[in-house]
Amino acid sequence: MSFRPESFEEFTGQELAKKQLKLMADSAMKRGEAMPHVLLSGPAGLGKTTLAYIVARYMGVNFHITSGPVLEKAADIAAVLARLEEKDVLFIDEIHRLPRHVEEVLYPALEDYKLDLVVGGAASSRVIRIDLPPFTLIGATTRPGLLTPPLRDRFRRIITLEYYSGEDLANMAKILAEKMKIKLSDEARIELGRRARGVARQLVNLILAVRDYATVNEIEEVDVEDVRKALEVLGIDSDGLTNLDMKVLRVLAEKFGGGPVGIATLAAAVGEEKETLEEVYEPFLLRCGYIKKTNRGRELTLAGWEKVRSFAGFSTFEKDLSKEGLFK
Repeated sequence: MSFRPESFEEFTGQELAKKQLKLMADSAMKRGEAMPHVLLSGPAGLGKTTLAYIVARYMGVNFHITSGPVLEKAADIAAVLARLEEKDVLFIDEIHRLPRHVEEVLYPALEDYKLDLVVGGAASSRVIRIDLPPFTLIGATTRPGLLTPPLRDRFRRIITLEYYSGEDLANMAKILAEKMKIKLSDEARIELGRRARGVARQLVNLILAVRDYATVNEIEEVDVEDVRKALEVLGIDSDGLTNLDMKVLRVLAEKFGGGPVGIATLAAAVGEEKETLEEVYEPFLLRCGYIKKTNRGRELTLAGWEKVRSFAGFSTFEKDLSKEGLFK
């Protein structure tokens, strides 16, 4: 079962992004043209794919989806482009990970709706140009700084998605609960919204966990205490930190004395990929004020030390920290 919103009206939050996309779509439809190319930027799980899907549905055109890492050869992107019909929406996730030679095939396609293909052997190769129907590229990226200027400049508009407020997530929880056919008290919705890290995808995962807990325990209406018990099974604390978040903080404290430490070294100590640590876990810890970036690496803040102090087992090294004056 899909919990994806089907329209701008069903999509909770991201009001500015929705207004911009709807305005561009309405203008394009009145002119009888394809909507201009758009780049959606922001952390993972905020709804970039869903918004692209809604744009295609709103305009009544086909929606094609792919991602940067799977487009390894020029022939891969050529095959995708060749399937497009007039005014279709092509969504490329993680577009910052496109190989440069694949990216270059996109340039004439985005500017002039032309596809340049090299045919023939090395000695007799030639370029043929194929006309493409006007289409809309919606790119998505979590790391806009990695896009090359030539590709970035070919988007008419760059729209940045923001983390959701607790209120937006609580409202979203009500809609999702109705789709999942479970009852949530108002306090339960607020608690779920508070622990979802500002991310819609995380909220879906939390509600699915709560549904499992309610089903097994035959709970008709989930209250805030049920939410706490269900999320305890997942290892999610009262602030929304996961076991890996807590491991990052603990490793910073125990192995590196609070830092600073380079992100690659920290990732190796935690046992996680550097990119995953940077894109998935670190942003939330930064927003919570538990860590900070410095020129020398990542470092625990005073709030981070206080958070580590609350973990079970902290007393094994608390005395050493007290000697250093971190805790009195």
